[in-house]
Amino acid sequence: MNNNVVFVQARVDSTRLPNKVLLPINGKPMIDLQIARIMRAERINNMVVVIPDTPTNDVLADHLEDLGVNIYRGSTNNVLLRFIEASKRYKSNIIIRITADCPLIMPKLLDEMIEYFNNHEIDYLSNSLVETFPDGLDIEIFKADLLNQLINLKLSSEEEEHVTLGIYRRPELFKVVNFSNKIDMGKLRWTVDYVEDYEFICRVFSYFKGKETDFDMTDVLSFVNQNPDLDNKKSSFFRNISLNSNHNE
Repeated sequence: MNNNVVFVQARVDSTRLPNKVLLPINGKPMIDLQIARIMRAERINNMVVVIPDTPTNDVLADHLEDLGVNIYRGSTNNVLLRFIEASKRYKSNIIIRITADCPLIMPKLLDEMIEYFNNHEIDYLSNSLVETFPDGLDIEIFKADLLNQLINLKLSSEEEEHVTLGIYRRPELFKVVNFSNKIDMGKLRWTVDYVEDYEFICRVFSYFKGKETDFDMTDVLSFVNQNPDLDNKKSSFFRNISLNSNHNE
C-alpha cells in the first residue's frame, strides 16, 4: 500500500512578500488555512512542513509546533537535500510536494491526482508542466526513491534548489506525466507572491468565511466571474516568477 505524504515547502524570508506564510487571513495565519485545506484530502496519510534551518525561520517553526504540525528543518539553498532528509524522517514511498504560497490548494484535486498517480505506472506527475490550472493550485507527486536517484546525478545549483527540476528535465530517465484540466484556466492567478496576490486571496477567504476548507475550484471561479472587479490585479505574466528568479518558497 502506498504511503502518501504531503511535503509543504515553506519559509518566512521570501523576498517579494516577506513573512507571507504568517500573514493573517480571516484572523489566522495563511499557512494555517492551507494546512487545514490539505488535511481535507482523503488520500493522504501524513503531512510535514519542510522549512530552512535558519534563525529567521524559528518563528515559523515555533508556530507550527504549537499547532502540532510535523516539521523538518534543513538546508536553506539545497532544498533537494532538505527533502531527502525529511523523507527519511517521515517514511513515505510517495511524496506530494506543495509550496506554501498556495493557500487555495484544492483537496478534491489532491485526491484526484493521487488516485491517477497510483493507478498509472509513472514516476512523476504534475499539473503545472502544461499550465491549464490556475497558478496557485500546483501539485507535484513523485516516487520518493527518485530523490536518491537525483543525488547520484550531476545536478546544477538550480536543480538542488528547485527540488523536482532535476526530474522533469530528464524525461529520458523518468516517466513524467502532466495532469491537465478539462478547461484551460492557466492564466488565472491564485498564488501569493505579491501584495496584490495576498489582497485577492484575502477577498476569496473573506467571501467564504466560516467555510474556509469547504469551497472548491468551481466555487472560486464562480466568485471571480460574479465579481470581476475583485479579481487578482497581478498579471499572469508573473507565473513561475519564483523559478525564474531562483526563489521558490
